[in-house]
Amino acid sequence: MIVLSGTGRIGSETPQPDSDIQPWPEFEAALRRSQDYLLSIQNPEGFWVGELMVDSTLVSDTVAYHHWNGKVDREWQRKAVNHILGMQLADGGWNIYHGGPAEVNATVKAYLALKLAGVPATDPRMLKAREMAVSLGGVPRMNTFSKLYLALIGLFPWKYVPTIPCEVLLIGKWFHVNFWEMSNWSRAMLVPLAIINHFKPTRALKNNVNLDELYPAGMHERDLALPPDPDKVSIRNFFLWLDRLHKFAEVFAQNGIHPFRKRALRKCENWMLERFEGSDGLAAIFPAMLNALIALKALGYPEDHPQVKRAAYELKKLEHETEDTVRIEPCFSPVWDTAIVAMCLRESGVPANHPKLKRCAEWLMEKEIRFRGDWQYKNPVNVEPSGWVFEYNNKWNPDVDDTAMVLLALRQIPTDNPTRRNECLQRGLNWLMAFQCKDGGWAAFDKDCTKNILEKVPFADHNAMLDPECADITARILELLGYEGWSPSHPQIVHALEYIRGEQEEDGSWYGRWGVNYIYGTWQVLRGLRALKLDMNEAWLQKAKQWFESVQRPDGGWGERCNTYDDPVFKGQGPSTASQTAWAVMGLCAFGDPDLPSLRCGIQYLIRTQNADGSWTEDEITGTGFPKVFYLKYDMYRNAWPLLALATYKQLLARDAVGGNNEVNGKISLTDRFAIASAGYGR
Repeated sequence: MIVLSGTGRIGSETPQPDSDIQPWPEFEAALRRSQDYLLSIQNPEGFWVGELMVDSTLVSDTVAYHHWNGKVDREWQRKAVNHILGMQLADGGWNIYHGGPAEVNATVKAYLALKLAGVPATDPRMLKAREMAVSLGGVPRMNTFSKLYLALIGLFPWKYVPTIPCEVLLIGKWFHVNFWEMSNWSRAMLVPLAIINHFKPTRALKNNVNLDELYPAGMHERDLALPPDPDKVSIRNFFLWLDRLHKFAEVFAQNGIHPFRKRALRKCENWMLERFEGSDGLAAIFPAMLNALIALKALGYPEDHPQVKRAAYELKKLEHETEDTVRIEPCFSPVWDTAIVAMCLRESGVPANHPKLKRCAEWLMEKEIRFRGDWQYKNPVNVEPSGWVFEYNNKWNPDVDDTAMVLLALRQIPTDNPTRRNECLQRGLNWLMAFQCKDGGWAAFDKDCTKNILEKVPFADHNAMLDPECADITARILELLGYEGWSPSHPQIVHALEYIRGEQEEDGSWYGRWGVNYIYGTWQVLRGLRALKLDMNEAWLQKAKQWFESVQRPDGGWGERCNTYDDPVFKGQGPSTASQTAWAVMGLCAFGDPDLPSLRCGIQYLIRTQNADGSWTEDEITGTGFPKVFYLKYDMYRNAWPLLALATYKQLLARDAVGGNNEVNGKISLTDRFAIASAGYGR
């Protein structure tokens, strides 16, 4: 049996595990503590849900909304001020991820919220905030959606807010650039914004607050208008010209003589109201929900209208209010969290018939969506509707990643109704396989949502107009298919492997779209390929192993921050975290050698840093919403992924003990798989 240690002796370059202590009982104790902790926090209904922690912008936006709405709860606002000030950096600004620099949108929004709440402009914290906001470029450097919110309270001219025309819903699928080519989340945010853009329901602030001091060069057109490309002939410049044309048409629309506006407005309203049904708010995400509430009021819905009350109620549910603070989640994550925890518990040895796991399986099966939602527009294939979402209720938007994770969990958990479970699994798998994109990968919500021209439209600066396929989701599906016994020579798998290979970075790593970042992407790819029983000794995979080992921290762990999305030079650099260490450990486990010093040091780090109650502490953000714009701290990650890492290592030890260490060696090579695959598949 190999040696583990709760305290590592660290070398000058590469962490080295202790070799003079054999604390296998410590490993077992850590694993058991983790199991007990996770079992103890299960909701009685059978699900798990951790809080999604984000930056200060959601609370700042809500403060601004209440002032626009003219109804400010002073006690609530006091708590919001405490929350915002509690997240202020020493330099006066606000960031969008832990340890990151001040960011212009977060800083201006926080400064405005504090000013609206009555914090004196002479307060030292406000003076520092103002100085930082100006140094970052102030209001002119904010993104389109932020400027639109400012326009609602008269603090930015509508003339310089890029137009979001309602008519986009009237453009048919036959047109190259149409509504359904946008990402799922952009559609949900943009439809209510298009309604707002039409009515421009500016409400002057009662306290005469302004942001004049945050316009460094004054309100001059050269600073307020979006800058054109230096090249006179470009797609971006075409869209800027088109935006001017839209603004000209807006003059007629305001006078009721726009030829399509009335019809387009009605379609936007109906689209929005229809998607309230079966969802906890529009798309069940904060930006769309807030936009929808404002849009309803712009349309003239009274405060006591059932739809307005419902929208306000769903938005309020996202808040966590304590005696002195209030914070807001962007959405809830019960399906995602439940699937991950269930898989971790089962793989770590919790009995298959454990009552809490059986209850969890029933809850997950109840959450299957048997409705043909918005995915049908990009993927009209004749497949039986299925899929799961991230949140409690969001029937229009099942997604590929959550579905794959749920299937990974359900396949391991028995129920008292195995027929129902098996039907769920088969239906979900059939649905999942219908979403493979042209180049072999899978995306989050839609199929082939990759028209780059949409990134050039003036209101696309939230970095989320598209939903491209990515290596991490693709590899998770390959992991599922591997466990389900699919042949690596299956044409769809071969095509996916081609995609995976093409996405590998020069240093051996993979970009992580939905987790931070290269550690996340590389782990998931290696775990997925291991499940397919590929030859992990191939040079391109060994290169990934070497990359993991090259970025291991001196304390034996791994860490990476969100700045890698801004500049890959920072990849693999950051304070060690429990979740990212767990990902790296699982990535190294894919190579089948439990004696790897780097792997053993990673295990030691997890054991050493575990809390007495079986949890882990983690301050860093390791989840990704929109790269460069919005990040998420999944509170469940710090406690679930380490358990799966310990379980994966324990399984590796068990295989090694019975002579299975070479299981991954001698298998058919990827090159050979390509050769025997169906010629021309997916072209």
